[in-house]
Amino acid sequence: MHETQPFPTPGPICGLAATELTERIRRRDLSCREVATAFLDRIETVNPTVNAVVSLRPRAEILAEADDADAGLASGAKPGALFGLPVAIKDLACTKGLRTTWGSRIFADFIPDEDDVFVARMRAAGAIIIGKTNVPEFGFGSQTYNEVFGATRNAFDRNLTSGGSSGGAAVATALHMVPLADGSDMGGSLRNPAAWNNIYGFRPSQGLVPGGPGGELFISQMGVEGPMARNVADLALLLSVQAGYHPGAPLSLGGVDLDFPRQLGTPVQSGRIAWLGDLGGHLATEDGVLNLCETALRSFEAAGLSVEAHVPAVDFERIWRAFVTLRHATSGCALKVHYDDPARRPLLKPEAVWEIEGALDLRAPAIHAASVVRSEWYEAVLRLFETYDFLALPTAQVFPFSVDIHWPSEIAGRAMDSYHRWMEVTALATMAGCPAASLPAGFDALGRPMGFQLIGRPRRDADVLRAAAAYERHTGRGGGLQIA
Repeated sequence: MHETQPFPTPGPICGLAATELTERIRRRDLSCREVATAFLDRIETVNPTVNAVVSLRPRAEILAEADDADAGLASGAKPGALFGLPVAIKDLACTKGLRTTWGSRIFADFIPDEDDVFVARMRAAGAIIIGKTNVPEFGFGSQTYNEVFGATRNAFDRNLTSGGSSGGAAVATALHMVPLADGSDMGGSLRNPAAWNNIYGFRPSQGLVPGGPGGELFISQMGVEGPMARNVADLALLLSVQAGYHPGAPLSLGGVDLDFPRQLGTPVQSGRIAWLGDLGGHLATEDGVLNLCETALRSFEAAGLSVEAHVPAVDFERIWRAFVTLRHATSGCALKVHYDDPARRPLLKPEAVWEIEGALDLRAPAIHAASVVRSEWYEAVLRLFETYDFLALPTAQVFPFSVDIHWPSEIAGRAMDSYHRWMEVTALATMAGCPAASLPAGFDALGRPMGFQLIGRPRRDADVLRAAAAYERHTGRGGGLQIA
């Protein structure tokens, strides 16, 4: 590990899991004020070094909200699932009355007048929103830096990137500045920083967690919101609050058992995992990534799940090209309004301009063809699940790199042809709309964290969480900064 000066061990409150914190608050063993104070003190100590939490609300306001929560509990109010937990929302989601920048100078002073749906649900469940977590501009790139707040540094080596786009959320969670966090994911934006900061991350099935309000509601179906935490039980807790049908999100899923904490109680006893590795050499992969992930995967055998190497006979390059086209057509088009404004265009980073200009060149037949490729991949994944219960891949193709590099130009001597090609490994779950967990695989000889993806059948999110819980139980591998 390059960074030799460790962070101080979190105190007894910040070291607790979210599930334990909520239980102690309900029993009134801890007050909401005590919990909020502990986490604010932790942020004050740690955050200046890593820059994970941004737009932090004044301490007095947060503590006043905590006092109101304590008073409500004392008067008999029923506490919600996240009651009293201090949380910071990813800065790509709107937070009523709290600055939301998307990491862009265009929105450096923007204050929304309403919450995104999942944010409103977290508030209603009793969470106390204390601030935001840092992101790359508009979420483009798995490296968290922007010209509003600067870069977020890795939880285990301050010379390295935190990943992205949920880099601030991952680092804040790993270093016990928040008990858990929300993230979002299109091309690994939730999974990548989870892997690179030694925590658990969960990309839900397409439609499980509603997006919005606002924007395009019917075509953009590759990006999702999901939970990040230091353990699987906390993932399940937050997902149970985020998930569920909302009429403002017409393609969100209804009729789903949302009690994910209860469903963790049914243990996984058997199953088969297909290890896709580097897709038969298709993916450029840094030396050491595959071995570390394969070693971690063998831990599933103790839980009764076998692991078999398998590479499906599909054209992975064709799938990637379809992903790029659909990303242009959705993300690129969404930002065109800024590109068309002569005053705003110079404020866009090159990666955003690349997505927008890629969209300008598209015609409807190309978008339709890309959607057909995506549909064919979905059908191929369903065939894989006739034989296997889960699919597994590395979460990233490289270990965390220097925080001063925007993105790696090559991996293992192979040139990367875009700012996100080096995260191609995450596109397969996205294109299939499947639930995917990123589980911590451990550290290499240099102390750099890595994770692997466990992908489950569509809409079988609880199965993935249960398998992840079995992995956690049999390895004893908790996430984040370890406490002796």
